[in-house]
Amino acid sequence: MGFCTGTQTWIKIVPDETTRRVRRLRRSELPVDTVELARYLIGKTLVRDLSVGRVSGRIVETEAYPIGDAAGHAFRGQTLRNKSVFLAHGHAYVHFTYGSCWLVNVTSEEFGVGGAVLIRAIEPVEGVPIMSHNRGVSRLRDIARGPGRLTAAMEIDKQLDSVDLCSYESPLWLGAAVRPAGPIGVTTRIGLSKEAHRKLRFYERGSPFVSGPRRLLV
Repeated sequence: MGFCTGTQTWIKIVPDETTRRVRRLRRSELPVDTVELARYLIGKTLVRDLSVGRVSGRIVETEAYPIGDAAGHAFRGQTLRNKSVFLAHGHAYVHFTYGSCWLVNVTSEEFGVGGAVLIRAIEPVEGVPIMSHNRGVSRLRDIARGPGRLTAAMEIDKQLDSVDLCSYESPLWLGAAVRPAGPIGVTTRIGLSKEAHRKLRFYERGSPFVSGPRRLLV
């Protein structure tokens, strides 16, 4: 189904009952390992409940920051600023970066052990008009193609830092897949000055919603 804006034709996603009734993931379903979790999350659903309605999307790109990773925020130990990254797996670690945007991560190790998976991109599923308005864009693929765009679209900021992504009381949570994930690719991480060569970025092959240079998506 599509609709036109000027001379352009855009895709319009109409959520079905399966989408509306997506099941929350239980913590026991999440791997207690950063790299495994980064792969596992591809195809799962990120959901944000807002006062104006629900917005959600299929996770199509993640980036792992495992134990001992010099590029990870846990590398130098726990501080007041990064304490959420040391929570048990399945919590949100939200931080400000590049002086311009918020990033949302999923904690990925046992309590007290720092590790996180950055959610880099989603395929919008529900609440597309809300997310489009928040971003000020009309093209579907530009709504949440990149970690800063994602948080702006879903209204994710520091207030959601440390929330339990598996809790029924959380306004931000992880849901099961609304449809099976396609083949998963792996490549190097983006925009890092340390350990950028490591292949710790996972993505759904063929998805137009994945961020970064297309030459890396092999």
